[in-house]
Amino acid sequence: MSLRSLALAAALAPALLVAPAATASPLPLGGADALESGGDHLTITVTDSGGHEGSRYELYCHPAGGTHPNAKEACDQLDTQTKWGKDVFAPTPKDASCTQIYGGPERAHVVGTWAGRPVDAHFSRTNGCEMARWNRFSTVFGQSKGSPKKTPAESGRS
Repeated sequence: MSLRSLALAAALAPALLVAPAATASPLPLGGADALESGGDHLTITVTDSGGHEGSRYELYCHPAGGTHPNAKEACDQLDTQTKWGKDVFAPTPKDASCTQIYGGPERAHVVGTWAGRPVDAHFSRTNGCEMARWNRFSTVFGQSKGSPKKTPAESGRS
């Protein structure tokens, strides 16, 4: 090895020992460790839904757990919607143009922590925008992804 190569190697050696400035950190753990680590934990309350009247679920993700009947599927539904810099639980914008189709009296309230951010979100089915938002969280609300809630017109109710 030449003297020049040795000098270059010696000059670069400290840079190789330093960790990169921007590294991706894993999502927080869920389950029993979530309370201690500040991981993903949501409390979901669904009301005015007939069959799910007053349903309340505890959902932990990464790993999936809690009292939610389909915890893994609910966590997966949230994970697929989570994007850096976007609030997955953001309400419908006030200036959105929404169809005035009433989807039913169902309401849901979600509180907790998701992706390191506090969550306090309300959901309803009062118009087309709110129904679309509701459907994006259907599994989180304890509904089967394959059989979304029918609108009153679809179910024969007036």
